[in-house]
Amino acid sequence: MATAKAFIGSKSPDCFQLRDPNSWVCLTELASDVVVEVGEVSFHLHKFPLINRSSTLQKLITSSPTSDDDNKQPCTVNLDDLPGGPATFQLVAKFCYDVRIELTAANVVPLRCAAEHLGMTSAGSASAANLAELTESFLRDAVLPNWDASVRALQTCSGNASALLSRYAEELGVVSRCVESLASKACADPTLFGSPMLAYYTAKEDSESASGSAAVMWNGIATAGKPRAPGAGWWYKQATSLHFPFYKRLISEMKSKGMSPHSVGGSLMHYATRHISGLNTRKLLGAAASSEPETTTTVVTDVDGERALLEEIVALMPPERGAATARFLLAALRTAAVLHAGEKCRSALETMAGAQLEEAALEELLIPNVGYASETLYDVDSVQRMLERFFVMAAEYEGELSPEIVMADGGDGGREVSGGELAAACGAVAKLVDGYLAEVGSDAGLKLSKFQTVAALVPDHARPLDDGLYRAIDIYLKAHPGLTNTEREQVCRLMNCQKLSLEACTHAAQNERLPLRVVVQVLFFEQLRLRTTVAGWFFVSDNAVAAADPQRPGSSNSSSRPRKSFAGGLGDIESAAGSEEEDDDEAEIEDHDCRSSSEQASVEEIRQRVVELEEECSSMRHEIHRLGKPKGALGRLFRKLGLANAGGGKSSSSRQLLKSSSEGKRSRFLDLGC
Repeated sequence: MATAKAFIGSKSPDCFQLRDPNSWVCLTELASDVVVEVGEVSFHLHKFPLINRSSTLQKLITSSPTSDDDNKQPCTVNLDDLPGGPATFQLVAKFCYDVRIELTAANVVPLRCAAEHLGMTSAGSASAANLAELTESFLRDAVLPNWDASVRALQTCSGNASALLSRYAEELGVVSRCVESLASKACADPTLFGSPMLAYYTAKEDSESASGSAAVMWNGIATAGKPRAPGAGWWYKQATSLHFPFYKRLISEMKSKGMSPHSVGGSLMHYATRHISGLNTRKLLGAAASSEPETTTTVVTDVDGERALLEEIVALMPPERGAATARFLLAALRTAAVLHAGEKCRSALETMAGAQLEEAALEELLIPNVGYASETLYDVDSVQRMLERFFVMAAEYEGELSPEIVMADGGDGGREVSGGELAAACGAVAKLVDGYLAEVGSDAGLKLSKFQTVAALVPDHARPLDDGLYRAIDIYLKAHPGLTNTEREQVCRLMNCQKLSLEACTHAAQNERLPLRVVVQVLFFEQLRLRTTVAGWFFVSDNAVAAADPQRPGSSNSSSRPRKSFAGGLGDIESAAGSEEEDDDEAEIEDHDCRSSSEQASVEEIRQRVVELEEECSSMRHEIHRLGKPKGALGRLFRKLGLANAGGGKSSSSRQLLKSSSEGKRSRFLDLGC
């Protein structure tokens, strides 16, 4: 797209020279007969060129008391209220002398307003002499079709521009036309053929590549001229350079043209992070913003201005879920607390952040309490309201919509998510709440009722394990040693002892801060879990034994054979049916026997091992009996001392112990069916 630039006039600009810092002189053969003062700058000019081009200057010069031809003193005209100031009048004066001037997007709006103010719109004058028509044509043909030129034209109407210039720009429709042009280009799909922004980006990249080395493909074909579509947020950076009243009108115009809430929210995030010092661009916008040079210019520097700007941006933010990131919303909420923003602003931020709380991080929820009368270090009430918003929304989605499909954005065009994703979101929030309670639980000013309220907001099904909640409760009990035993039991009722892991149960059984009743419950449920596991093992073992011995009394195979009936006239039918059932059962038994062959082999190995152990025990008994008998002189000595049965008694007791041990082992194996 061509650069917005044009030239009017034919004479050389060398005739206008700066005599001193505040005085311009037009060097001609005639002496100057009129002095036009614009602010602190004076222009020494001639009456005829000015009167010929401007009706307003004609009236001012004619009504001047020094305008008499007999008076040799030049008349003086004051134009302090001229839109654009001295720089604009210099261009106007050059135009009156037909000196060559350049029209750009930066000076066309002040020139258009100055032409209207000076009456340079005469319909009867020639086209070349009508500055209003020339500037209007340049606006229409060169500025409005160009994105950069439209932005630059709007920038000249704001900031340091005079109130008179802004008023003229509004009355002439320059601002509204620029805003509408920008909104149309931003809302247009840049990937469509013939899109103005597609041509704009293609020409822009071609001009950049022309200044350096052009990109060439492997086969030697240059990529210059190839259409390149910009990204979805290509207009964010330049739009944030606008003055907020114009930017607000641009966003409203984009909404009326149907721009997506995600695009509107992305632009608002960029504007807020650029103009509000409490928001960090690199952290909030991620890698996309970090690749761009960080802008340090801040339009709003005072606290009141930043607070007003934040409230305006929040009011413009689309309410749809996902329009802004949870990171930005929580950062804006923290900034709103620091700036003491209004309740309406903070409530809107809490509502939008609560709708997508699963995307938040723990450190982003730690919103400080800035009031002097605050009892807690962090704003727990704000987090509580966001949690209530999230779980109410989750309950509505789960109850009103089908469990397979859930609308995540809550409206037309919302993103469809499954019930599994909703459960995952609830689980993520539950984990976030447990971590948050662990952080704020160390605050001595946090009341027990507030801790219980926040913890109870998470439904039971959202926590697969209560280890995180147990950790938060343990931290709270450690930070509040003055709690009574009843209060400790109340806070411990928040967790389910049956949903504690083995590590948590081990820690809870040795935790002196927990009430005795809670410790007993933990031990009871852990013992119950152990018994259930052991019972499951024995159940599997009994099934293996029953499968290995089908003829054993009480087994399912021995009692599942059908009996034939010979009673009445139905004997033949029942016997035929019984024979068919017998055949089916025999086939099933054969299949079952094949499957349990491996189990039978393992049982046989156990039996063989028992026999080997019995033989070893028997040999050990014989050896102990042989060693235990006293012989020779030592035996006679024992009999004299009355210890004849000492050795035998010891051997007898040893044999009795080994015998009881062997019989105990054998009885246990026999109980298992071996």
